[in-house]
Amino acid sequence: PEPEPQVETAIDAGVLKRIGEAHANLPGGVTPHKRVAQLLERRAKMAVEGDIDWGFGEIIAFGSLLAQGVTVRLSGQDSKRGTFVQRHAAVVDAVTGRDYFPISQVADQSARLFVYDSLLSEFAAMGFEYGYSVENPDALVMWEAQFGDFANGAQSIVDEFVSSGEVKWGQRSAVTLLLPHSHEGQGPDHTSGRLERYLQLCAEDNMRVAVPTTPANHFHLLRRQALSPKKKPLVVFTPKSLLRHRLCVSSVEEFTTGTFQPVIPDAGISDNVGVKRVLFCSGKVFYDLVQARADRGITDTAIVRIEQLYPLPVDEVRAAIASYPNADDFAWIQEEPANQGAWTFIALNLLEHLEGVRLRRISRPSAAAPAVGSTKMHDAEQAALIEAALPRP
Repeated sequence: PEPEPQVETAIDAGVLKRIGEAHANLPGGVTPHKRVAQLLERRAKMAVEGDIDWGFGEIIAFGSLLAQGVTVRLSGQDSKRGTFVQRHAAVVDAVTGRDYFPISQVADQSARLFVYDSLLSEFAAMGFEYGYSVENPDALVMWEAQFGDFANGAQSIVDEFVSSGEVKWGQRSAVTLLLPHSHEGQGPDHTSGRLERYLQLCAEDNMRVAVPTTPANHFHLLRRQALSPKKKPLVVFTPKSLLRHRLCVSSVEEFTTGTFQPVIPDAGISDNVGVKRVLFCSGKVFYDLVQARADRGITDTAIVRIEQLYPLPVDEVRAAIASYPNADDFAWIQEEPANQGAWTFIALNLLEHLEGVRLRRISRPSAAAPAVGSTKMHDAEQAALIEAALPRP
């Protein structure tokens, strides 16, 4: 693949503070619901003190781009509020019912903000946003599914345009798809964004596929997407339960320094020499693994997150492996069944670059549906998955 251009994605602490203050200092006449008012105050506090959650991390990405003069456009079936009541890009006036967008306060005059709750036609909405992104390549243009599988209704747009428009017609697009994805016991139709389908379409450097696990990495990813001169579609598999997970927060410094990390090494290991087993994963399962490792007192297992699945960050994966000189057990762990998720892509495309490394799979068994329909059965499967990855000493 063509090298990823280096772009500045970190922002000044003053910009972050302004975005926070925009949530606390609403214009006169705007009356938010009292619970929303509390959330707005928390955002102003986060912008200075840290512990920034997913919803606000994303809003900081939008606001900072607007401040730089970059147009931001988002549509989806509940995009203003967020399907999981996490975004609140718009504050609904409790008296008049009108929408107010706090981050519009920080926007440069040359930038515009569009956030729409779109109709229940994924084909039409995604198709429109793809076209908009072609015509306005300098904007951050996003379409969001309420649940990842909602994109199924727009599969022909993905196949005909998003994945192959450039190679067929030289049509450049940087459209971004946000697809909530992960196993939480909510049944098959509220579980999977069909990660495997998008990875199967990846070739010839045609798009980016990422599964960020921290608010800051999601922030840097979106800013890179908007600011990079390399225009490619981006598919982001976003979380659900992590939106309010106590460990899924980022510090102010993670927004004011650094950039997107395609691979996140394990910061919880103090003795790399003592590591015998390395688990590679993407997404929410990382937090389940970290919790189980702590509960069981396991110190010889590292957990490495692959945040970008395509293009594969081969050099970063090699560096992660090299940092554990005595490791001899390497595994890919995923929540999805064996025939779904990233495993088949990883096995076909990553292993050939890892000389001398055998990578085993830890997953649910192959299945026709993405998940079971019983919460009790889900919990039993998840416990077995974690036990296979981190056997009790």
